[in-house]
Amino acid sequence: MVTEKEVIDVLRECYDPEIPVNIVDLGFVRGIDIEGDSVHIKLTLTTPGCPMHQRIGDDVRDKVLGIEGVKDVEVEFVFDSPWTPDEMSDEAKKKLGIDDR
Repeated sequence: MVTEKEVIDVLRECYDPEIPVNIVDLGFVRGIDIEGDSVHIKLTLTTPGCPMHQRIGDDVRDKVLGIEGVKDVEVEFVFDSPWTPDEMSDEAKKKLGIDDR
């Protein structure tokens, strides 16, 4: 059975093409629900109108489907709490030159 850790590890290989940091460290992953061989992932983006949403969603879907035992992946974009740079990991902030002081 697929684990949340396996999904997160694969999501670290997914990038917003406009930002050189993976979507996990950017804080885009809002939730992962695994039921049997199906994975439902909730993602947010920097803005609701991000032109890269389709590309990011397809990349996430393709990579998660590559996990052994996964048969179905649903990617849902949510914006009920707007993304902020505060959600980025310290490593992402450092890479992007964002001072957290």
